[in-house]
Amino acid sequence: MLFGRKKKNPIKLPDKGVVEWKYTTCGYCSTGCSIEVGLNEKGEAVTSRGVGDADVNRGKLCLKGIFEHELFRSSGRGKVPLIRDKRFQAFQETSWDQALDKVSAAIKNIQAEHGRDAFAIVSTGQIMTEEFYTLGKLARGVIGTNNYDGNTTLCMASAVSGYKRSFGSDGPPGCYEDFEHTECLLAIGSNLPEQHPVIFWRLREALEKRKFPVIVVDPRVTMFAQMADIHLPIKPGTDVALLNSFAHVILKEELADEAYIKAHTTGYDAFSQLVEDYDPFSASQICGIDEDTIRNVARVYAKAGAAMTIWTMGINQSTHGSDGVVGINNLNLITGNIGKPGGTSLSITGQCNAMGTREWSSCSGLPGYRALEKEQDRKEIAEFWGIDAEFFPKKRGLSQTDIFPAIETGQIKGLWIIATNPMTSMPNTTRIRKILEKLDFLVVQDAYADVELNEYSHVYLPAAIWAEKEGCFTNTERRVNLISNVIKPYADSKPDLWIFNQMAQRFAQGQKMNFPETASGVFDELRTLSKGRMLDYSGMSHEKIEAQRGIQWPCSDGSETGTARLYTDGRFQYADGRAKLIPLPFVDNNERPDKEYPFWLNSGRVVEHFHTRTRTGKLGNLNKFSPTPYMEMNPDAAKRLGIKHGSYARLTSRRGDAVVMVQTTQRIPPNMVFVPFHFHECVNRVSLGLLDPHSRQPAFKQCAVQVEPIDDQEAAAVRNKAARTY
Repeated sequence: MLFGRKKKNPIKLPDKGVVEWKYTTCGYCSTGCSIEVGLNEKGEAVTSRGVGDADVNRGKLCLKGIFEHELFRSSGRGKVPLIRDKRFQAFQETSWDQALDKVSAAIKNIQAEHGRDAFAIVSTGQIMTEEFYTLGKLARGVIGTNNYDGNTTLCMASAVSGYKRSFGSDGPPGCYEDFEHTECLLAIGSNLPEQHPVIFWRLREALEKRKFPVIVVDPRVTMFAQMADIHLPIKPGTDVALLNSFAHVILKEELADEAYIKAHTTGYDAFSQLVEDYDPFSASQICGIDEDTIRNVARVYAKAGAAMTIWTMGINQSTHGSDGVVGINNLNLITGNIGKPGGTSLSITGQCNAMGTREWSSCSGLPGYRALEKEQDRKEIAEFWGIDAEFFPKKRGLSQTDIFPAIETGQIKGLWIIATNPMTSMPNTTRIRKILEKLDFLVVQDAYADVELNEYSHVYLPAAIWAEKEGCFTNTERRVNLISNVIKPYADSKPDLWIFNQMAQRFAQGQKMNFPETASGVFDELRTLSKGRMLDYSGMSHEKIEAQRGIQWPCSDGSETGTARLYTDGRFQYADGRAKLIPLPFVDNNERPDKEYPFWLNSGRVVEHFHTRTRTGKLGNLNKFSPTPYMEMNPDAAKRLGIKHGSYARLTSRRGDAVVMVQTTQRIPPNMVFVPFHFHECVNRVSLGLLDPHSRQPAFKQCAVQVEPIDDQEAAAVRNKAARTY
């Protein structure tokens, strides 16, 4: 007799008729998985699989990666350029030359009448590194606007700011391999199983070989919190107080690595004096974690031979996200957990190439982590590009979150948006809609013609997606990996690199500069500009990257491979070579629940979707698992308001309202609700959007809302109206 698996039919994978596999890198999150796309004899992409000898994912893919090949034929793709004289008129199909001529003429007219900075550019974290560099050369060296930024301000700006403040430079110091060496993992504001499933698999694989404590700090009982050894259900927005209290215990009980502090840091006296005020009892009154737990976690972390902290949006998307990152860095510096196996402060990045834009786009400075504020940096890039250094501004201009208010006040008249959609991704979308109506000119460059933003554009430029072109992405652990051109661009869409190069030729200064036509040609410029710097690419090439399935920078000329960790010698990027311990007073500047708005609103990810569902919402195998906006709510709170599981409720803040289906669950405390942020038509209608003073990143995660029941018919009417509004 057969029992169990032997009695069942074996799993059979359907034959898709694959005749060729092409190597590429996943274009969703920052994990950086190597994948292969299978092509049939017609050259159509029919399946995807993980690459077994790639160190990042070792053959694994998450749900999104498994179905990524379906993006090539997803609905709503742009076929040809579109133009119109006034928004809301019908678009007219046109040629690329006519569309680009119209855009370049509008830029020149606006700048001639109102100044160079009256035209702004907002980019993305989704295009290739070579395209980011070329766009930066165009924006900084040709168009000359200082109001140029990327949508990574919405997700990673606080991590960037925190790294710069602590270490003197951006750049995550650790890597995924640290899971295999650490003796304690502290995860703050990170639901790794749903945000980055393959990184979570790397963690689980490490835990199967060697047990070590996992501590999760999150207001919600996430999937990650459920598997943790210790879960700290912190009050929203109080991370700085908790981190200060950990430091208080470590210093008070003499658990710090005094030798490391003395040799590699500055600012200890002011820092130790500040954390003296955050004893466990005082901190517990702020953050809601009892004092014994605070002491226990601090001791476990400090006594581990190697300890690491990871975080995601739960830290970054806050009114004091940059301080939260600095607080994590402080914790690791005083315990000597920087630059060694298993010891790191590792920001888990959101978008596939957020690191590429941080490194090479020139949004916040100049290529290769150079600063506009440094004369030598301006001279180096000006000489390399063949322009006058005086063409560059002496400091950074407006970030994305400041560009939109500048449109509101009339400072900015024209805007070029590339592969992002502020109509869905920015907080307080009602205000964003009104702001866009004030623009004299808007050009949208996107793979999808049906993005909500296109309703307000004067010109639409259809861009190729992901593996319809070639270039590199950099992942969370600084690994540069290759995207091969799997199939040709859809219809008459074009690679972003081609679009930027064509635009450059429409300006006199651009005609004098060298704009390489191929991604490999651009990459040669990156190698030259990075040589000898912290983010050294000089030892890489496209061929070498593909052969090794990705290479971590720094990789200097002549090196066989890259470098797993930064700061292994304890030398940081400040002039004195030391990291800074920075005192962080906790400032409670959040909107908090009150009698009128009694619930915290929290937001986060679900595994099936990516960002605002521009892509995943079009793929049936992903959308069917999470097709509709919903809200998690504690059953006791729901009962008190007369709301049943599966019914609809209205969610209202001081900024707007939305209708959601209610899921009752004990994962949520009675004073909180949770909405996946992918459903922008809900969460961003009510979100707060106060800005971190250092990073200018908005606080998506915490605000105050009220909840009331709504009957099904009214809910349907409201949702239909909202759908028409978008």
